[in-house]
Amino acid sequence: MTKRLFPAFGQVLALVLALLGSPAAATDLTDMSAEERAAFGAAVRAYLLENPEVLMEAIAVLEQRQAEAQVANDAELIAVNAEEIFNDGYSAVLGNPEGDVTIVEFLDYRCGFCKRAFPEVKELIESDGNIRFIIKEFPILGEDSLLASRFAISTQILYGDETYGRLHDALMEMRANVSEESLVAVAEGLGLDGQAILEGIDNPVINQVIGANHGLARRLQITGTPGFVIGNQMLRGYVPLEGMRQVVEEVRAAAEDG
Repeated sequence: MTKRLFPAFGQVLALVLALLGSPAAATDLTDMSAEERAAFGAAVRAYLLENPEVLMEAIAVLEQRQAEAQVANDAELIAVNAEEIFNDGYSAVLGNPEGDVTIVEFLDYRCGFCKRAFPEVKELIESDGNIRFIIKEFPILGEDSLLASRFAISTQILYGDETYGRLHDALMEMRANVSEESLVAVAEGLGLDGQAILEGIDNPVINQVIGANHGLARRLQITGTPGFVIGNQMLRGYVPLEGMRQVVEEVRAAAEDG
């Protein structure tokens, strides 16, 4: 808790002073003498010890302001990078391609939280029926993750988006360790030519796709998986199904009002 509060101490102090209605809230404390600063600090400390709820109120206000600033920043990042997020020309488009809300997921096939989110994302898309779903291959957990993403994109190149979607689902449900053999087995279980897919993983287009996704993630300040873009909002990390439904409805309502 201490580590969390120290970086924002100046902001918290200013909010405390504002909540107290203190004239010092509008005063530069550096203009005070050493004695005045000491007396002022002692008075603030004494008040907070007697009224600790004021500090908690200030922290709550600060966190609300920071959350609002993050939402505004995310919306700006999405607007600036919208074409690459929603219409890059190579990311698979699943769900309802004509849907009125688009969900974009940055994922890694070895990510435990991605696997946890998978059935809930699938349920959301299927039950809603009006969601356009885009997958961004974003391998960040080592060479096995990179191999799985290469294999998935090779499948897309050879067979198209629909078959890629089937393989994606199978990889998200796969419990075996990622290897060339396990990937080929998954593909062949779907009736695909696993060896042909494997032979295609060195296609230079695949490096370009993965590199572009990593670059986009950096610009969007997405550093982990799963990461979601839903309309003009971003969700970093796992969010339960009902939370995602709420965001979808917020985005849909905002579009109708706009």
